[in-house]
Amino acid sequence: MPKRNSTFVTDFLFEGFSSFDRKHRLVFFAVFLTLYLLTLYGNVIIVTIIRVDRHLQMPMYFFLSMLSISETCYTIAIIPCMLSGLLNPHQLIRIQGCAAQLFFYLTFGINNCFLLTAMGYDRYVAICNPLRYSVIMDRKTCIYLASGSLGIGLCMAIVQVTSVFGLPFCDGFAISHFFCDVRPLLKLACTDTTVNEIINFVVSVCVLVLPMGLVFISYVVIISTILKIASAEGRKKAFATCASHLTVVIIHYGCASIIYLKPKSQSSLGQDRLISVTYTVITPLLNPMVYSLRNTEVKDALRRAMGLKPLSS
Repeated sequence: MPKRNSTFVTDFLFEGFSSFDRKHRLVFFAVFLTLYLLTLYGNVIIVTIIRVDRHLQMPMYFFLSMLSISETCYTIAIIPCMLSGLLNPHQLIRIQGCAAQLFFYLTFGINNCFLLTAMGYDRYVAICNPLRYSVIMDRKTCIYLASGSLGIGLCMAIVQVTSVFGLPFCDGFAISHFFCDVRPLLKLACTDTTVNEIINFVVSVCVLVLPMGLVFISYVVIISTILKIASAEGRKKAFATCASHLTVVIIHYGCASIIYLKPKSQSSLGQDRLISVTYTVITPLLNPMVYSLRNTEVKDALRRAMGLKPLSS
């Protein structure tokens, strides 16, 4: 790929799927398109059900609806471009479009991290302080937590995008990925990126390690409280209210941590792309699936919407 001076770099070329032949790209296109449509369908159903069903007018489901909206925006920023790249392996993206994609990807990805943390706090209050739950988790608090999550995502995204696109790109214009991400873009810079690597690591710690730590502490206290419940039925019910959230947390933070917290020396482009497919395509699909299959109240709401008898009645 020819080298171009930073003054003339106006486009980037995605190389994420260029090593696959046309047959394999078409198979991946069909699979990813199906998963994407299922993700959109699942999230739309969850948001709609939570909005119209009076039994789901609780903070837990408010945050779930916010997570579904955020996941939808997150996938819209990445997957259509990825699908286009599967049909056209020589796909170009304008540098402005690349910056916009990175901005929305980071904004909603970070927003998801802190929404999951807010959901963990909601479960902590519900189980450890049930008598004051409605007072602590009132509508204003829920809106503040959701707005704060989005605000942190916007601020962190601005820092990252400004940091990355303030660099001169003069060492080629081919991105070894299927979307604009921080590390692949830093590899194209023709200047020292030590400061940018430090910024990326600090941001990653702030949006992954800090929320993970808060969720971990919440669940230590939650589990300790649940084990003190006298009846087995009460313990089972309490664990059931946390199971869906904990499953999503493990999947979400696990994949993101592998990519963004491992040392640069251990970074493999092939492995990074594979894990990126997991958390950009598969993880957003798992969220509505986990919450609809493991959560009795959501399943009951779906059955009521279809005119069927709820399972818990």
